[in-house]
Amino acid sequence: MPQTAGTLDSQQKTTSRRPAGTLYRGNTGMWSWVLHRITGVAIFFFLLVHILDTALVRVSPEAYNAVIGQYQTPIMGLGEVALVGAIVFHAFNGLRIILIDFWNAKYQRVLFYVVIGLWVVTMLGFAPRHLINVFSH
Repeated sequence: MPQTAGTLDSQQKTTSRRPAGTLYRGNTGMWSWVLHRITGVAIFFFLLVHILDTALVRVSPEAYNAVIGQYQTPIMGLGEVALVGAIVFHAFNGLRIILIDFWNAKYQRVLFYVVIGLWVVTMLGFAPRHLINVFSH
């Protein structure tokens, strides 16, 4: 019986190793993509809030000083660690994406682990020093 276009016979259905409809299905490529989008959106919203609170100085210097006073709390210090973590991951992963685009995609998994390693090393260098400064005041 001839096979029509767009259909699979039972042997083709059972021998396929990749799930239909996606390339990743939870592998490192998908998680890299998801984390890149999340960190990008988080950085965008930080920049939006930063521009708005900086513009507040022209409207009311007293209100600006009150907002800046709220930023000098331990909770915001932890937020700064999260912000730096997002920026560092987004930057390293962006370089990874450039390398994959111009080099060879078969090394994307190794490069993802390199990004995670560099991120951990960078955060281990930044977070303790920053948190000591935040909690010592």
